[in-house]
Amino acid sequence: MFKRRAIKKYGNQLLPRLQKRYGEQTFYNASQVRATVYQCNFNPSYLPLGYLLFLEPYALNKIVTTEFPELCIKKYKQEIKEYLNERKYYGYLKQLTI
Repeated sequence: MFKRRAIKKYGNQLLPRLQKRYGEQTFYNASQVRATVYQCNFNPSYLPLGYLLFLEPYALNKIVTTEFPELCIKKYKQEIKEYLNERKYYGYLKQLTI
């Protein structure tokens, strides 16, 4: 239950919070995403999801390698996609299926 709620919050509320704090951008940097996650009460366990959604691919690989060296981002993305398909929830997360 908590996992679904946390993921749903990332899908529904992270982008509006980023836009409010930093303006509308195509991509955000890691410090902007991290600060928003911690300061706006998002579950930090899903910080890689925030990175996956809002960082440029090059920056994503670099930051994940640095902050989460044990995490395979491709496998993580696949796990999140499978979870979303199982729960029939997408919200902003529908971009993960592209």
